[in-house]
Amino acid sequence: MSDSSLPLAAVVPAAAVHGDHGGTALLRSLSPLLAEWLPRQRWFAGKGRPLTGFSPVAATELLPCGAGGATPGLLHFLVRARQSAAPGTADDCYQLLLGVREALPPELAPALLGRPSTGPLRGRAVYEALHDPRLTGLLLERLRAPGRLGPLRFSRDPKAVIPTGLRPRPLTAEQSNSSVIYGSAYILKLFRRVGAGVNPDLELPLALARRGSTPVPAPTAWFEAVTRGPSPETVTLGVLQPFLPDAADGWQLALRALEARRDFTGAASALGRTTAEVHTGLARALPTSVLGSDQLEHLASGMAARLDTASAAVPALRPYRPALLGAFRELAERGRHGPACPAQRVHGDLHLGQVLHTAAPPPGGTGATGADDGLAAHRDGADGRWTLIDFEGEPAKPLAERRADQPVVRDIAGMLRSFDYAACQCPAGPADTAGPGDAWSQEWAAANRAAYCAGYADACGSDPRDDAVLLRAYETDKAVYEVLYEARNRPSWLSIPLSAIRRLADEKRSPSS
Repeated sequence: MSDSSLPLAAVVPAAAVHGDHGGTALLRSLSPLLAEWLPRQRWFAGKGRPLTGFSPVAATELLPCGAGGATPGLLHFLVRARQSAAPGTADDCYQLLLGVREALPPELAPALLGRPSTGPLRGRAVYEALHDPRLTGLLLERLRAPGRLGPLRFSRDPKAVIPTGLRPRPLTAEQSNSSVIYGSAYILKLFRRVGAGVNPDLELPLALARRGSTPVPAPTAWFEAVTRGPSPETVTLGVLQPFLPDAADGWQLALRALEARRDFTGAASALGRTTAEVHTGLARALPTSVLGSDQLEHLASGMAARLDTASAAVPALRPYRPALLGAFRELAERGRHGPACPAQRVHGDLHLGQVLHTAAPPPGGTGATGADDGLAAHRDGADGRWTLIDFEGEPAKPLAERRADQPVVRDIAGMLRSFDYAACQCPAGPADTAGPGDAWSQEWAAANRAAYCAGYADACGSDPRDDAVLLRAYETDKAVYEVLYEARNRPSWLSIPLSAIRRLADEKRSPSS
């Protein structure tokens, strides 16, 4: 079932808006606007399926929306988007923050959803609130002062002091969620597709922070919806964390190294050490488990099923299917006759875009400030500090699956595939020229894959390449996922994962070579 499958409408109290219990009438009046606007959002997960309506889960008036005032109103909604779904699945639940004004300033015109023709907001401008600094400023004020408002609960690290006067600005990059940056101090991530339970992007950094782990920014504040009943549950809605304005993401740094034909193995090794440090911290902070024969055979069966699905959809994958199935059969055989496999909480979606590098300041200086010079200040990424971010896991997967214990090679395989993806961008060119890259770039990828694994082993004493069967199975599963994704979304990039498929199909016991 989807991670929104809990019947939230039955357990999350809905604050009345304008005397409208549960916001039902208000939502009905907004439905035509939402039906047109929601499918266009990057974070909407139901693309390609008819949207037939909306059901209210909770409605909270964060700022009054009374008519005639110059001050904007702010509405917080949790709504279910009703769509045709496979049997056993539930409609997805989304978090919406809507501003309300009599007249919309020109700078907010791109955020307009429209003007309802009926209902309590008839004729007034309804818009995406995250583009309005007055309203996003209010969200920070709520997080600064913990408390409850209707179903919403705002919490803050008691040791944290959030300063006033931080100017908010929305992050415009395409994401599966939405983010607002406050000054140069904080970033607020707002989860859009939500479900009952604690989001790993709050749970895991909190657990690490309580043990003093530094490679992951500690949550400063957060807010949730709280369920009622004998066993209350929470729905994580947003997390405020320190913003790292001088950091560069690993993807940018890797591409810069490739463009300059520069060695990157020092950075890869340091990143491997940081990954091991985070994995060790998670294993100490949270319970661990062991995957026995039944679980490993089930894991292998799921990988084989995903391969069958991808092969049916992508003909170019079919010639490699027998060899790829061999990797999954070896995993099942390992489950039947090999040792049990340790499992624990992991990042769940680790790649070069999910890591940030903060450069060490140069002797006698404060570092560069320009965009190009800022990247140059990171040099080869071996000095300074790596930070892991975005512990949400793959947003499309059910929350229970994302919170399950998994082998650490799940994360390692994701990073190994990311080095391959970076290498395929060399030489730099438009998206329609993406491909396997030249011989030098492929050697670059292989060297960095090896350096990353070696750095990981140096930090924790366990080399992921020693369990070649497990690592190859996870890397193959990831490449199969990439083939299907690229075929559906970026067909001109299909050659990138297919080049890895060819390599993996030929390999026996050396997945990191």
